[in-house]
Amino acid sequence: MKYYSTNNKQNLVSFENAVMSGLANDGGLYMPETIPKFEKKFFNSIEKFSFQEIALHAAERFVDNEITDSDLINIISTAVNFPAPLVRLNDNLSILELFHGPTLAFKDFGARFMAKVMEHFVKKKNIELNILVATSGDTGSAVAYGFYDTPGINVFILYPKGKVSVIQEQQLTTLDKNITALEIDGTFDDCQRLVKAAFVDMEISVRKNLSSANSINIARLIPQSFYYIEAYKQLENKSKETIISVPSGNLGNLTAGLIAKKMGLPISKFIGAANNNKVFPEYIKSGEFIPQPSVQTLSNAMDVGNPSNLVRIMELYSNSISRIQNEIYSESFDDNATRYGIKEMHDKFGYIIDPHGAVGYLALQSYVGKKNITDYNGIVLETAHPGKFKDVIEEELKINVEIPHRLAVCLTKQKKSISLSKNYNEFKEFIISSA
Repeated sequence: MKYYSTNNKQNLVSFENAVMSGLANDGGLYMPETIPKFEKKFFNSIEKFSFQEIALHAAERFVDNEITDSDLINIISTAVNFPAPLVRLNDNLSILELFHGPTLAFKDFGARFMAKVMEHFVKKKNIELNILVATSGDTGSAVAYGFYDTPGINVFILYPKGKVSVIQEQQLTTLDKNITALEIDGTFDDCQRLVKAAFVDMEISVRKNLSSANSINIARLIPQSFYYIEAYKQLENKSKETIISVPSGNLGNLTAGLIAKKMGLPISKFIGAANNNKVFPEYIKSGEFIPQPSVQTLSNAMDVGNPSNLVRIMELYSNSISRIQNEIYSESFDDNATRYGIKEMHDKFGYIIDPHGAVGYLALQSYVGKKNITDYNGIVLETAHPGKFKDVIEEELKINVEIPHRLAVCLTKQKKSISLSKNYNEFKEFIISSA
């Protein structure tokens, strides 16, 4: 299996090179030359496979013998060692809980898999790697914990000052050793711009052996496809059409679902649920991509105005907007609607959902209502534990939201971060002197 740059299909590299470089040297994102297919009998007998077996079957098709079977099994068993339960609320609606990992967010799946894969390659080559990652919330903590104390790998996490929740900030700024948190005076898009600029700056990218842990890295997307297959396995009635609503910001999670579908997963429709950052819904409606400055919302991990992974979605559908529109619906909801979604989920089902999941729920309900669909498997991805948004949920529901112990511990630790402006030269000087 070779991987090509979205800026040049002739720029082909191995899985190892795609993972270790993160971004192609021409600024493009890596995509597999072909999407490997599962045989139909795999999905017909899906119930007999464990989550880890599903992950292994999917991963080996992308790794393509660049990692030995025994090493890949060890990577999977270490990275995917927590569940992704599908919680059924009624005949049509289920919640895929993706917050049972160490940092209580869906990004644990991608971050842990990527960390173990990179650790494998670093050990094999006996090199030191410097990872840059921009975060709008949960990515930073997932990457920090996934890579913490990994030999040969240093991690620099860029996050926007004052635009992540208190708990998220405590998670990503209270580690030491090989983890450095950089508090950028700007937005997530500024953080992402700094990271991308560093990768195409040959003065530091080669000299400092840079890589990325954002969803621009293909090793983040591959493991996110695992839980879509795991969700399908848990459906009680697989004969009904299945609609999956994905809270969407940088579009990595949605792209992983689309890759799973291309592998043969029988999904009827994907919904890219957005908050007040409406770039993707506007693209789906008009076919024109117009990046916008991001705005701050309750569902902060989705506060992205220039989503990187849109180029991968375009690649999956050969840049055909009609094909994209045929398979993806997208709609945006503001904070008032998000609060309503949180309350409705609790009132109707007794389920406490976080702001991101609430946006996903609203988008699913809107879509099936507009299409008058009455019998379906609706799956909403719950991407973060509601305890991470304790203040918002308690204010809306007038109940006490318990913070899990591993989150509560973070709140007692001392914040360790370095403040930088959004100026690239300042950031570059810091990386050259620190990495």
